Amino acid sequence: MKPEDLQADGDRDLAARLLQEPDVKRAIEKIEVEGREAGARRRLLGTAIRLTPDMAPDVHETLDGCRRTLGLESPIESFVYPGAEFNAAAVRPERGRLLIIVSSSLLEAFEADELRFVAGHELGHHLFEHHRIPVVSLLDGTRRVSPGLVLRLFAWQRYAEISCDRAGVICAGGIEPAARALFKLASGLRGGRVQVRIDQFLSQVADLKEEASLMAPQDDRMRADWFSTHPFSPLRLRAADLFARSELVIKGGTPRADLEAQVADLMILMQPSYLHERSGVAEAMRRLLFAGGVAIASASGKVKEEEIEELERLLGPGSVPPEVKPEVIRDDLPSRLEDVRRNVPPLRRAQVLRDLCVIARADGRVEPEELRVIRDIAAAIEVDPTLVNGSCT
Repeated sequence: MKPEDLQADGDRDLAARLLQEPDVKRAIEKIEVEGREAGARRRLLGTAIRLTPDMAPDVHETLDGCRRTLGLESPIESFVYPGAEFNAAAVRPERGRLLIIVSSSLLEAFEADELRFVAGHELGHHLFEHHRIPVVSLLDGTRRVSPGLVLRLFAWQRYAEISCDRAGVICAGGIEPAARALFKLASGLRGGRVQVRIDQFLSQVADLKEEASLMAPQDDRMRADWFSTHPFSPLRLRAADLFARSELVIKGGTPRADLEAQVADLMILMQPSYLHERSGVAEAMRRLLFAGGVAIASASGKVKEEEIEELERLLGPGSVPPEVKPEVIRDDLPSRLEDVRRNVPPLRRAQVLRDLCVIARADGRVEPEELRVIRDIAAAIEVDPTLVNGSCT
């Protein structure tokens, strides 16, 4: 399997955009000139224990087997350090070596297949070249970084974890060991007192969505999860489970476009909703939602009140004028489409399409004329049309 088959769309797309950010470019140039972020191997050799093949043959076999599975050619050096928490990390490669560190408690508590998931996850950071974006240097407090860039960095890191979990599933050989590893990482448990129930672990996602909907009106205030580098553990497990059920893993599985749309829907729970977010990108999305919603409501020639009411429910009380003039709004639709296409990341554009489908279904059915409007909007903002089929039909 090629790296591009494993990498989540959100990881790839956000990374590409971040690498074009002037602040990110400057940070990369400074590192290249000063040689910063090097010397990690020297510190590890002085403060941790290197796990040689003679000392830990099973660990070496696990890492080397996973390296071959993922198609990585560089040699690996692994280190263990004393730590009560379950933790592992991939360190920026040095002189052709891939560096992996694990805590002593994780090494002792994880079964062989669970360790393969952890190994695959950490090697995934090397596979997808996540170290290209110097997050630590950007956020170390020595430079002024805009709040918008900070949010984008954290959003990208969460998607990067999703990509790495996919690599972990492949190395572990399936979702079962990945689920057990994620359960241990989330709970800190190592014994048999608590039974691992994947279905009940996954049920937390539904409760998370309910809590997120209750908090939606508060999204204009900063929330701690917006600044989390990792997705919530139930979301990680759900995303990994969706991947394991996809056509990337099993023949006839969920199409990739649907997989990425479902993952994006999960990740929205840890992002500020564009319906409440205060930014130029969110404003462009709301303007398109308004114009697109009116176009859908009037697609049959007569404005449907149920759909206008749903549009106002999404955008907030008073957002839709008492007398809607569809022809005037439709005339402005092309400029709003272009604004979103040029300035909104692809996965966020899909959020608008999802909400347009909600509007179209407000009266209990999606008319062919309404579906045609949504598909035209999807084409104009360059979103995979199969996402429309999954959301609207």
